[in-house]
Amino acid sequence: MTKRVALAFSGGLDTTVCVSLLKEEYGYDEVVGVTVDVGQPESEFEEAKETADAHGLDIHVVDAKDEFAELCFDSVRANATYQGYPLGTALARPIIANAILDVAEEENCDAIAHGCTGKGNDQLRFEAVWRTSDLTVIAPVREMGLTREWEKQYADEKNLPVQAGNDGIWSIDTNLWSRSIEGGQLEDPSYIPPEDIYEWTDDPANASEPALVEIEFDDGYPVAVDGEEMDPTDLIEHLNDLAGTFGVGRTDMMEDRMLGLKVRENYEHPAATVLLTAHEGLEQLVLTKEERDFKTQVDNQWAEKGYQGLVDAPLVKSLEGFIGETQKKVTGSVTVKLQGGQCRPVARESEYSVYSEEVASFNTKTVGDITQEDATGVAKYHGFQGRLANDVAEAVEKPELAADGGEESEE
Repeated sequence: MTKRVALAFSGGLDTTVCVSLLKEEYGYDEVVGVTVDVGQPESEFEEAKETADAHGLDIHVVDAKDEFAELCFDSVRANATYQGYPLGTALARPIIANAILDVAEEENCDAIAHGCTGKGNDQLRFEAVWRTSDLTVIAPVREMGLTREWEKQYADEKNLPVQAGNDGIWSIDTNLWSRSIEGGQLEDPSYIPPEDIYEWTDDPANASEPALVEIEFDDGYPVAVDGEEMDPTDLIEHLNDLAGTFGVGRTDMMEDRMLGLKVRENYEHPAATVLLTAHEGLEQLVLTKEERDFKTQVDNQWAEKGYQGLVDAPLVKSLEGFIGETQKKVTGSVTVKLQGGQCRPVARESEYSVYSEEVASFNTKTVGDITQEDATGVAKYHGFQGRLANDVAEAVEKPELAADGGEESEE
């Protein structure tokens, strides 16, 4: 009986060596390669095909860009960032994992495999999806304790036309929402990255004159840019190109992975930065303080589950119930200014605005039927309990000082 295994195949170094290892070390007769399109550049698919041909491997290419773009827009409604950067790779993994699982089941595979190491997050994100099935899960790089140097040597010995990122220097992962660069000298936190690690963003120091961009939202979803309606995929690609010319959307950070390791990561995410900035600007206009305060907690939980690759968890569905209710009012437009690597909101409009220029203005005397003098009583009460607590504490401490001979004299 033929043993078949489906492999998450990108054509990169890790998954390329896995093809041979699954046959040589694990005894599988046939490897079914699956590449999932979540917005990678066309060159990556060409490289994957070249590497697959060298292996004699037929690969399935699954288009999941639109599905991924919709999840990215869900993350916008949740203002989802992890330790300050927009989730990209994390959100793509469950989309990819589900697509590979579908192919594995269609091809009657016995097992399913990935090329992740035992130190990263992706192994957890993939396997959280795959372990819902009865297929055997295999992780050759993790299980064999492989290093990238060993993999490079192995690929050379097998004459496999594969590179790790930029001529083997960096490890790069690209999707519609973000581009990550890691490995090599970037593993040294004191190393200053060269400008050539970036492809989506121009040097902010050389950015052109400022630009104003209007983003329109409907129920919290981005729907148009500068008055032109676009579907999610096209809208993201458009903003990546536009904001990238201003150097918007770069992150260089020390990231805490799920396994507790601290790693140095570099990201590019122009469209994500613009949309998240604009969305939060609109929420500031239409949500009450109580809604915003509580939603921050909900958003943080959503982002945490998103980072873990657990977007199908019951908690996420519950969180999205609250998020969805708030987003009924997040309809309107925000104008952002792009300049020198920065994106900031400079104008907001919505029929759901809870801002009143008349009552907030310093040029009007009253707030409806409330006079300014009415605030006097509030001001007297404000901070009263704290003042009282301080007075009590001071009164209690004084006798203690006297007993020690600190303040009062016996004369």
